[in-house]
Amino acid sequence: MLLEQKFFDLIEANPVIAAIKDDRGLADCCSCEDIRVVFILYGDICNINRIVEQVKAANKIAMVHVDLVSGLSGKEVAVDFIRYNTCADGIISTKPPLIKRGKELRLYTTLRIFILDSMAFENVQKQMSIARPDMIEILPGLMPKIINRISRLVKVPVIAGGLISEKEDVVAALSAGAISVSSTNPHVWEM
Repeated sequence: MLLEQKFFDLIEANPVIAAIKDDRGLADCCSCEDIRVVFILYGDICNINRIVEQVKAANKIAMVHVDLVSGLSGKEVAVDFIRYNTCADGIISTKPPLIKRGKELRLYTTLRIFILDSMAFENVQKQMSIARPDMIEILPGLMPKIINRISRLVKVPVIAGGLISEKEDVVAALSAGAISVSSTNPHVWEM
């Protein structure tokens, strides 16, 4: 519980998360003092350790989206690879079994859920019961009514991500109940 509380407190105190998808984003987020948590959305098995090390050297929490690391499978061993071959603090995944494995390995975990229709919405509780993540990330993040409903439905903090590009998007998501927003847009990082 202490591990999850530290992660929660850090995100609550720093409600904008830098999501990076290339080396330029890596350099930009590492030089941004206000960013404390980084979602790493790229890399491969040969360079993910270097990427994570750069984030850690900038004194930031490194969360690796295991589904997006080239060369890793969609199986639990991918989480083991991140845990034992990098200094990442946690993982992000759309796959509940990977989140469950991350919890077993004492990594911070974020379950990423795409809310595309009512069926996806109705599936949230099932995914939560399997994965038991520390947090969930709802995409796209431009749905205040849905963010509000999910925030009341689940017992973990909600992050809004995807398509967030303006201050109004950030304010709307946070007002709807998200604890934080994630964005690949460096202008959002500085808000």
